[in-house]
Amino acid sequence: MFTATLIAAGRLTPQTLSEAQDRLADAGCVPTNAGWIDEGDAADIVFASAPAAARSALESVFDRVDVVVQPLAGRAKRLLVADMDSTMITVECIDELADYAGIKPQIAAITEAAMRGELDFAAALDARVALLAGLDAAAIEQCRRERVRLMPGARALVRTMRAHGARTVLVSGGFTAFADAVGAEIGFDRVIANTLTIADDRLTGTVGKPIVDSSTKEATLRAERADLGLSDAATLAVGDGANDLAMIGVAGLGVAYHAKPVVAAAAAARIDHGDLTALLWAQGIGRRDWAVD
Repeated sequence: MFTATLIAAGRLTPQTLSEAQDRLADAGCVPTNAGWIDEGDAADIVFASAPAAARSALESVFDRVDVVVQPLAGRAKRLLVADMDSTMITVECIDELADYAGIKPQIAAITEAAMRGELDFAAALDARVALLAGLDAAAIEQCRRERVRLMPGARALVRTMRAHGARTVLVSGGFTAFADAVGAEIGFDRVIANTLTIADDRLTGTVGKPIVDSSTKEATLRAERADLGLSDAATLAVGDGANDLAMIGVAGLGVAYHAKPVVAAAAAARIDHGDLTALLWAQGIGRRDWAVD
């Protein structure tokens, strides 16, 4: 059996569920029943077959409604591997740091191209960091304090999954100078990121090697999964850029979160409208069981 989870905080109606059931029936998916996870916010429609047809029948059909289609069994995940920039936080840290050097547009253009998959990630990172050579290292803390904000729902997602027994890992192509603090604030079990090289209180324009890239993210998911003795189906990966595609592709539930087109097209699930709490509803976890501050 499968489930199609409809997510649209405060905007779902019984009519939406009825129309969705009709569309699933017309697509040959054999829907059996529907029920609220949280009334008006998220609901499940259970169906018997043709999950690909279900996605086609439901995705982008209802206004500002996200749809996650997956097997019903095992939907509560035991491992979360997440990207940081533009996923767990609202900004790209290197772009914001570049603003303190007066070159944000130049670096942001490279970041955007890399996240769309148009540039090799490691080479693009080296090129961007080189442009920051000579920047006062104090700008890092200033940037973190003034610019870095958590993505809505980040704490609820990570802390709830941990409360339900899952392991949570933040793997960032960004920098430990930001990721360590972000990971601690959100509540991740483990943080992996790149290291900016600093000498005489200034950025040298280089980054420690090996670079945390797409292959690192995939390898981390596989290693954590093996260490925990989990099946593929018990894992969740979420990210927005092309360097997240590999881990998204091997996870039991790989989610493109407000993602670049290349990622949204390839991922098994997309969250285009909601915040990160959508991933709790996708696992069938209602508000009453969320771990919130």
